[in-house]
Amino acid sequence: MFDLLDHADSINRLMSRYGVKFGIYKNGVFKEQLFPFDPIPRIITADEFDELEAGLRQRVDALNSFLRDIYGEKQILKDGVIPEGFIFSSPGYLRECEGIMPSKGIYSHISGIDLVQAKDGTWYILEDNLRVPSGASYPMIARNLCRRAGPEIFRRHKIMDNRDYADLLKETMDYSNTGGINVILTPGRYNAAYFEHSYLAEKSGAVLALNSDLVVKGDYLYYKDFHGRDQKVGAVYRRISDDYLDPMTFKEESLIGVPHIMDIYRKGNVAIINAPGNGIADDKGIYYFVPKMIDYYLHETPILHNAPTYLPFYEDDFNYVMEHFDKLVIKDVAEAGGYGVVFGSKLSPEELERFKETVRKERRRFIAQEVIDFLDIDVVDNNEIVPRKADLRAFVLSGKETKVWASGLTRFSRVPDSFIVNSSQGGGFKDTWVLSR
Repeated sequence: MFDLLDHADSINRLMSRYGVKFGIYKNGVFKEQLFPFDPIPRIITADEFDELEAGLRQRVDALNSFLRDIYGEKQILKDGVIPEGFIFSSPGYLRECEGIMPSKGIYSHISGIDLVQAKDGTWYILEDNLRVPSGASYPMIARNLCRRAGPEIFRRHKIMDNRDYADLLKETMDYSNTGGINVILTPGRYNAAYFEHSYLAEKSGAVLALNSDLVVKGDYLYYKDFHGRDQKVGAVYRRISDDYLDPMTFKEESLIGVPHIMDIYRKGNVAIINAPGNGIADDKGIYYFVPKMIDYYLHETPILHNAPTYLPFYEDDFNYVMEHFDKLVIKDVAEAGGYGVVFGSKLSPEELERFKETVRKERRRFIAQEVIDFLDIDVVDNNEIVPRKADLRAFVLSGKETKVWASGLTRFSRVPDSFIVNSSQGGGFKDTWVLSR
């Protein structure tokens, strides 16, 4: 596998040539940059993957059950498992989605679950991403380029083929499709993940569309093709946030949404992938309750662990957090991309007191977690092999069955001793090899 070291520069050049980039807005200016690729793969054994697969399927099934319940009967609230006020105060809960049952009852079709592995080998779930999780395209194209650079490596090692992601995605869209073509709705060229939108559309056979290509006529959604013909749309894999999806329902100033799409979605005449309103399930505060959801909905013991988490919303947890603030990592429940994450140990005494006061005033806004000293994995830095922190984003697709992709996006920090691995914070990525038997 270290043979790939000789090809690292050529692989990164090809990625740049093919536009394998991500975009960020900094000081109001859009900038694209290469997502740096590291040639040393992360290796997951077949036995490890068996455990991950079972645990991830269990978790996503429970989260889908929770979403069906919370926008329906709300039995989990009636039974006191989760405080009612905790749900309705979440910025991810959308009253506009009340009573809507998505096609086939699936809310989270594509779930991105972030994990880390502790030094004792235990895997911990850090976050559940059920709105618009991104990143699957990067290991797809990386594997393709690595196969080209070193085909003999993949003949020598028993590695699960990850080129089936596009097929899994199509299968997932087809299952929920209400009759018509599959469309990937992109906000356009200046979106941070535009490369992924176009790549997944090409590989899955879906149509890549801007909002201006789509129109609601009567009770159905149509795509206007290059010949000016209307084609009925049965499933929309939307890559824009809830707030901008439909200016008639959410933000009226949205210029990237499709007017009235929520009206026909409510009638069951189009599938929206992922469902609007999923933000309630990936609120970092709701993360605290997922092990209870697994027990409540599935009557099973969680296979994978949450990171040890404290909810200042509860008095006992609040007191613990105040006493151990300098040993915990504090997360803003509404932030993403590595933002809103503060390590208490990094704060000065004055900053610590100010932050504690903020948590004291806004208890619902934060969670606190024990700092997991997760595994260092080897990366190449200036022609030297050095250890860096890394996480894994696993992709779980829910259609007729819940399936875990035998791959994933391994992101690593390029800064020594940093726990922040997000691309928006300067991280890189590497291929994830799941070994077969």
